[in-house]
Amino acid sequence: MNLTIHAPEGIRSGLILRISGSKSESNRLLILQALYPLLRLNNLGDADDIRAMQKGLHSTENVVDVGHAGTTMRFLTAYFATSPGRTVELTGSARMQERPIGVLVEALRQLGADIAYTQNEGYPPILIHGRSLTENEVEIPANISSQYISALLLVAARLPKGLVLKLDGMITSRPYIEMTLSLLGRMGFTYTFEGAEIRIPPQDLHDEITLTVESDWSSASYYYSFIALSDPGTEVRLRSYYPDSLQGDRAVADIYENLGVSTTFENGDLVLRKVSSERPTKMEFDLQNTPDLAQTLAVTCFGLGRSCHLKGLHTLKIKETDRLLALQTELEKMGARVHVTEDTLKLEETNAMIREGISIDTYHDHRMAMAFAPLALRTTLT
Repeated sequence: MNLTIHAPEGIRSGLILRISGSKSESNRLLILQALYPLLRLNNLGDADDIRAMQKGLHSTENVVDVGHAGTTMRFLTAYFATSPGRTVELTGSARMQERPIGVLVEALRQLGADIAYTQNEGYPPILIHGRSLTENEVEIPANISSQYISALLLVAARLPKGLVLKLDGMITSRPYIEMTLSLLGRMGFTYTFEGAEIRIPPQDLHDEITLTVESDWSSASYYYSFIALSDPGTEVRLRSYYPDSLQGDRAVADIYENLGVSTTFENGDLVLRKVSSERPTKMEFDLQNTPDLAQTLAVTCFGLGRSCHLKGLHTLKIKETDRLLALQTELEKMGARVHVTEDTLKLEETNAMIREGISIDTYHDHRMAMAFAPLALRTTLT
């Protein structure tokens, strides 16, 4: 399906929008709710990944297909592996079957899980025979996707002996690990995270508790892009955001200050405003802890005609698509000059006109679609 987007008069200032609950928080809390039924949830998100998680958790079938939902694949792997008596083949789309899961499977096996690959070693589909895991100590590379680590942390308190998780090397996407631990803390669970070691003892939830999901900062990033590409004075207000957010992508507020967008908090609202002060034309950002912002930031810089050097992007190659290659391909269609490595993206400054009527391929990746949408303020997209 093709969708044409064009906004020659810009966006209307003063909009008040309610953004759905954080996908990252929602999916973590859905796993915790399945493990601890006394947990009640408000303001769950409605993204496809969240629907896939809910469908997978409620399925009674022997085959669970998560489609393109990477977070769902990782979290359900740990969940089903620690569900005694449950046998499930966990599979997904063709792209999902190209995304590695071997590190998580090996870690779960070390804890006593029974998991086998049904096609290619190290990749979905996987056949899981749920059981009570007898071991409680495992080491995992720290520079991999934080979703592997969070998958283990989410089930840790239900393990008979708890979990001692040792992280080997430099930690990638630390805020997402801390988010998982903070959600456990909000449930009243105890844990320690000292140096490269996380300890979670076995625990249970004895009283009903209700947690509210904060609105999604990743979703807010697209409005930051719209405002950055708008005229000075343009303002948008987003509902249900807080300065002490658990979400790593809260860093978008500081990053976009470099692109002329101010952020203020007013009674649970996030107020974004384009200011007129001059900003540097060359920018460098290390997104190791916030890789989901890379696509939006690269497109914004292109729309503003500014160069940027983005680092710490090694996890983008195993997302819904190879996001680095996809960004390079689609930006170059529009006239950009882009250079990528295994973990960096460099966008050269250009004063050339953005090409009109270019068809952007989304690669079945929602972040590709959302990242490019704000360019409708500068050109026509299809």
